[in-house]
Amino acid sequence: MKFIVVEGPIGVGKTTLTRKLANTFGYDLLLEGASENPFLERFYSNPKQWAMQTQLYFLLQRSEQLNELRQNDLFQPVRVADFLIHKDRLFASLTLDNDEFSLYEKVYQHVISDIPKPDLVIYLQAPVDILQQRITRRGIPCEQEITDEYLNRLSEAYIDFFLRYNESPLLMVNTAHINLAESTRDYENLVEYIQSIRSGRHYFNPATNLP
Repeated sequence: MKFIVVEGPIGVGKTTLTRKLANTFGYDLLLEGASENPFLERFYSNPKQWAMQTQLYFLLQRSEQLNELRQNDLFQPVRVADFLIHKDRLFASLTLDNDEFSLYEKVYQHVISDIPKPDLVIYLQAPVDILQQRITRRGIPCEQEITDEYLNRLSEAYIDFFLRYNESPLLMVNTAHINLAESTRDYENLVEYIQSIRSGRHYFNPATNLP
C-alpha cells in the first residue's frame, strides 16, 4: 500500500493511530495541521459566524498538502495520513447554510478533481460519551466547547458517509472496547488485520469475539 488514511470524528484517536502506523511500517507522516487553522478556535466559540472560513481553510490546506505529494513521484515513499479530503464536505454540510454550502461545493469540486485516492481508508468509530471523555483527557482548550449535540450530528454524518463510501478499500474499526494508543495487544491485532486486506469493505470489532 502506497497511501493509507485514518479517519473518524473528533477525539476518536486518528492522529495517534496514524503516528503509530507510520512508526510500525516506516511510512512518512501526513497530518492535517488543525492547529494551523486561524479560524478553528473562533469556530468552536461561534460556529455560525466562522464556519465558512474554517471549512475553506481546511479544504485548501489539505488539497495543497496532497497536491505537493502528488508532484513527488505519486506518493513515493509510502505515506499515512490522518485525513481524507473527500470527507471535507461532510463537515461543510453540517456547519454551512444553503448559500454558503453552494459556494463551498464549487470550490470543493475544483480542488479535488486530481487528488489521488488512498489504497486503504481506516475509519475509527466510538460512542459520543467516549469521544467526549477522550476530548476532555487530551485537554485542547478550544475543543472543550464541543457539545454532545454537535458530536452526535458529526458521528451520524460519518456513519452515513462511510456506509456509502466505495472509492477505496475500507476498514471500519470499533474503538469502544479497545485501546489502540496504550494496549500493545490491541494495536498488534489491528496491524495484523490491516496486512491481510487487499480490497473491499472490512470490519474490525474485537468486542464481538468476547465470551
